[in-house]
Amino acid sequence: MTDQPRQRIVRVAGARRAKLTAVEGATSEPHIPSERTAAPKDASGPNDERMLRDVPPHY
Repeated sequence: MTDQPRQRIVRVAGARRAKLTAVEGATSEPHIPSERTAAPKDASGPNDERMLRDVPPHY
């Protein structure tokens, strides 16, 4: 088991969703990858072209 602090689920009366408690050392800002770590815009995988052409059967 890990000894790291974890978020706890707190029920809120009258609310549809529960809240999560804050963890020490965590921030509320989203992680935005820097330009160096982000994939290049023109990078594509071997199945990208086929995936873009495919249409789900219910269309």
